[in-house]
Amino acid sequence: MSSIKQEASRCLKCKNARCAAHCPVSTQIPLITEMFLNGDIRKAGEMLFLNNPLSAVTSVICPHERNCTGHCVLGIKGSPVEFYRVEEYIFRFYLETMDIPEIEKNGIKVAVAGAGPAGITMSLLLLLKGYDVTLFESQDNIGGVLRYGIPPFRLPRDLLDMYKDIMIRMGLHFRPNTRIGANIMIEDLFPDGYKAIFVSTGTGRPNKLGLLGETLGHVHFAVDYLKSPEAFNLGNKVAIVGAGNVAIDAARTAIRRGHSHVTILHFMGYDDMSANHDEIEMAELDGVEFVHYAQAVRILEDAVRCVRVRKIENEDGSVSFEEDYTETFDVPAESVIIAIGQGPGADIRTSGVKLTQKGLFDVNEWGETDTPGVFAAGDIVSGPKTVVDAVAFTKKVFGRMEEYLEKNA
Repeated sequence: MSSIKQEASRCLKCKNARCAAHCPVSTQIPLITEMFLNGDIRKAGEMLFLNNPLSAVTSVICPHERNCTGHCVLGIKGSPVEFYRVEEYIFRFYLETMDIPEIEKNGIKVAVAGAGPAGITMSLLLLLKGYDVTLFESQDNIGGVLRYGIPPFRLPRDLLDMYKDIMIRMGLHFRPNTRIGANIMIEDLFPDGYKAIFVSTGTGRPNKLGLLGETLGHVHFAVDYLKSPEAFNLGNKVAIVGAGNVAIDAARTAIRRGHSHVTILHFMGYDDMSANHDEIEMAELDGVEFVHYAQAVRILEDAVRCVRVRKIENEDGSVSFEEDYTETFDVPAESVIIAIGQGPGADIRTSGVKLTQKGLFDVNEWGETDTPGVFAAGDIVSGPKTVVDAVAFTKKVFGRMEEYLEKNA
C-alpha cells in the first residue's frame, strides 16, 4: 500500500473531476489534494469540515466504490486514487488540533432530537452560526448508529468522542437518555423558547421475518446485538439472515468474539448483496461463509430451515427470484441473528407530526414537516441510507431552517 502522500500525488487534478461530481456532498477532491500536497493540511481540513462536518466518519465507512473511488478516471484502466485515505488522514489531524473559532452567539434556541449522523451534522452547522443548541439523545452518548450499530474495528469510538468534545466546547447543551416522543414531546419544546426543532431520531426498530421460531431464546436482532455484543452468548454456530452492511457487521463482530463459524443466508446472489463490496471482502477474509439463493422459512431450535431460490431471467430482460419449495435444507445454528433492515420506533408516532405509510416523517424536499418550525432528516425521513446521504440532505435542510429562523425567531 502506498503512503498517504504517494496516494495523493497520483491524483490528476482533473478540471471536471468525476470523483467530486459523484460525491454526495460535492467534496472538492482535486483542490483538497492539492492543498495537502502543498503543505496546507490545516486549510484542507477546514475546507473539509465546512463542507462535510462528518468527513472523519465518511472517509472511513462511505461506500467509496460507488462514489469517489468508483468514478476516478484512473480506475478505467488501472487503480483509482483512494482519496478517502487522504481525507481520513487530513481530517483526523484537523480534529485532533482544531482550535474552536470565536463565534458570536445570536441567542436563538434550537432543539436537535437524535445524536446520530444527521443530528451531529445539524448541531455543528447550527453551532458554527451562533445558535444556542440543545441536543437530545435517547442513548447515553452521541453517535446513534455510528456508536451503537457499527463495530469499533470499523469505526474507532475516539472519533465520536472528539466530535462530542468539540461540540461541548462550542457551547452545545447535551441531554443524554432523553427520548423525544416519549420523555418529552415535540410540542413541549416550543413553550420553552425553542424557535425550531430538528428531528433525526433514526430507524432503530428492527424488521422481523414473520416466521415460526422467531421468538425462541436463541434468536436475536442484529441492531440489538451490535449495541452490546458482550451481553450475548451465541455459541459456536451462528446463522445470520440478511446481506446488508448490518448483517456483515454482525457477522464480523461475532467471529471476533470467539464464535468459530458464522454463516450468512441470502435469498439472492453475490452480486445482489446490498453491503459494501469492501466489507463483503473483509468478511470473507475473516472466515464468514455465505450461502446464497437461500430463503429462510422457519427457525428451529438448532437450525434455520431454508428453501432454494431460483434466479429467473425474464423475456423482457428483467430478473426475478422464485422460491423452490421442493428443495429444502437446514443450516445448523446455535444462535440466529436477523438483519433485514429497520424501521422507525413506535414512540415517535405520538409526536403529532404527519408520517408516511411506512411510519417515516413526511417532509418536503427541504426537510420541512407540516408543523411549522419542525424539520427532519436522516433515516427517519429516508429510511436506512448511507451516512454521507444523511449529511448531504441535512446540509440542505439547514439552509431552509436558517431562512425560517431569520423570519420567525
